[in-house]
This record gives sequence, C-alpha cells and structure tokens, in this order.
Amino acid sequence: MLLLLAASAVAAQGFDHEHKAWTALLHKHVVLVDGGRASQVRYAAFAKDRPALKAYLETLSKVAQTEFDRWSKAQQMAFLINAYNAFTVEKILTRHPDIKSIWDFGRVFGNPFRDRFFTLLGRASYLDQVEHEILRKPGSYDEPRVHYAVNCAAIGCPMLREEAFVAERLDQQLEEQARRFLSDRSRNRYNPQTGRLEVSKIFDWFKEDWLSGYRGFKGTAAPVRSHRQYFSTYASLLADHPDHQRAIREEKVEIDFIAYDWGLNDAKK
Repeated sequence: MLLLLAASAVAAQGFDHEHKAWTALLHKHVVLVDGGRASQVRYAAFAKDRPALKAYLETLSKVAQTEFDRWSKAQQMAFLINAYNAFTVEKILTRHPDIKSIWDFGRVFGNPFRDRFFTLLGRASYLDQVEHEILRKPGSYDEPRVHYAVNCAAIGCPMLREEAFVAERLDQQLEEQARRFLSDRSRNRYNPQTGRLEVSKIFDWFKEDWLSGYRGFKGTAAPVRSHRQYFSTYASLLADHPDHQRAIREEKVEIDFIAYDWGLNDAKK
C-alpha cells in the first residue's frame, strides 16, 4: 500500500527523474547473488506489489514525446532503461509462475520482445523498439554499456540492477554494471586450460555496438575497434593469475562466445 501511495504521489507531482517508485520495488524484490555480480527476482513476491508496479508504469506511459525531447540525454537514457526493465517484469508477471523462460510467450506468435503490450512516448510500443530502435539507434546515445543495463529476465542476461537508473549517476551505474557482469565467471572468464577468453554471446550479437568506435552518451569514452581491445581494459576482472591478465591486456588471447542461458532469473525464496 505504501509503494502504491508513493507511486500515486509522484504521478500527481509530475514526472520523477529519480524513479523512486521503481527503486522501492527493486530494493524489495531483487536479490543480489554471487557477491553482487548477478541478481535474481522474487517474481512471486513482486506479484503482490503489482498495483504499485502498474502505477509506476502509468507514470512512464504518460510522458509525451515533446516532454521527453526536452530532457538531457542522461535523463532520456535512464527513462528508457527503467521502462524496458519495468515493462519486462510486468510481462513476466502476466504468466508467472507458469513460465520457465521469457520465450515461453512464443517466438513468432506472442513474441515477448515484439508484442506491443504497453504505451510509451504516445504510441503502442514493444521491448525491441525501446532497445534497438531508440536506445541503440546510431547517433542517439552511442552507448554500448546499455547492454549491461537492460534486463530480459534471463539468467544469461546482465543483472537487473537493485535500484533505478538515474541521470545524475548514470555513467557510474553503467560502469558498475559492466564491472559486475565482466567479473561474473559464469558468463565471462579466461579459461586456463585452453588459453582462450570465454565471454557472453551479447558481445557477438551486438558486436557493431562494441566495435563501432562509439564514445558513449557523454562523448568521453575511448573508441574501441576490437573485442580484444575492449576486454584488455577489464583484464583483472576476467582472470585471476597475473600471467593470464597480462595476456588479456596485451590482446594476445583468442575469444570464444559461450551459450546464453534463457532460463528465467527467478528467485525461489
């Protein structure tokens, strides 16, 4: 009830760029695992707060394109990332606990990423539109780290953050998400037996983002032209032994892309 009242109060006062209602829900229902490098979601408990979630989603849907266009890039990105994540949770809750993967909605009919099940910026929208047609549109934000922020409710996906993304700390939050994901050895690691770097399929699926030379939404990131160059910056997260870290830093490792786990990121307790 308190979460619902808070969301309603924010709606009455105008749009809240702190996304306090979403943070309150995330604090309550996101569980950090593996030392904070990954997370799970208590969907069963989240369902009990669905009125508060719907109230927050309504505040997102009320934002007009003209208002959105007046915001800073950081405010826009935070809004879009939070919208993607919150509407994904809502999508899962429509069929939880009867699904084991977001793909249980269907890959052609009922495709969860192409289904126009919500309204955003004045039009019927879908998750792929938010991610691929707006956030990833060349020239809009040019921020590869957005892939560490949007969460598709899958175990293989970078974690759902335990707080909302906010403009004032967006760069810091994105970098922390990057470091968390890259230090998660279940999804990214150096294999000492093969001498190869094994990383998530997201670096293969979206290689045009990682290798584009993008400088990020602030325009200050160093341009990257190869996977090896990118991972060299995070060598200490990807390997334990100094020799292995040196090989990554010196870009002397071959790269393999590992299978993606589409199982639902559901916390059972």
